[in-house]
Amino acid sequence: MQLIDEAVSLAGAFVSGLIDAATQADDPVEAVDAFFGLWRERLVESDFRAGCPIVAVAVETNDEAPHLARSAAAVFARWQEALAALFVRHGLPEQRGKRLAAFVIAAVEGAVIMCRAEQSTAALEAAAAEIHDLLIHALRNRPEPVPGP
Repeated sequence: MQLIDEAVSLAGAFVSGLIDAATQADDPVEAVDAFFGLWRERLVESDFRAGCPIVAVAVETNDEAPHLARSAAAVFARWQEALAALFVRHGLPEQRGKRLAAFVIAAVEGAVIMCRAEQSTAALEAAAAEIHDLLIHALRNRPEPVPGP
């Protein structure tokens, strides 16, 4: 169990680094596009064997190792926080940023699973395109800041 916990932490930190690098972009849409692109590359280069070890731990966690589920949840939360901060920095309200960040992570993770099963990038391409359009719309229609006194 200790080895799995360490693997979750290591994999979580690796992907957090990718997300952090992507979120340094001036354009949040480009950052999310790049994140999807990284997964596309990993899937194709691995002949659709690569996947997210955090998902594997979260799915396989049982009553005998509840701390592993908590570790996986903490990793997902860290990824969401990084994306939410990016969205908020670019003018979205905090709650909307958090919801969109959770949606992006859920979409990427679900698409990766589908791509592995289908041996195709179609699900990832579809998710990336929809989220791209959603982010453009959300950022274009963000609320105007309230002027100060």
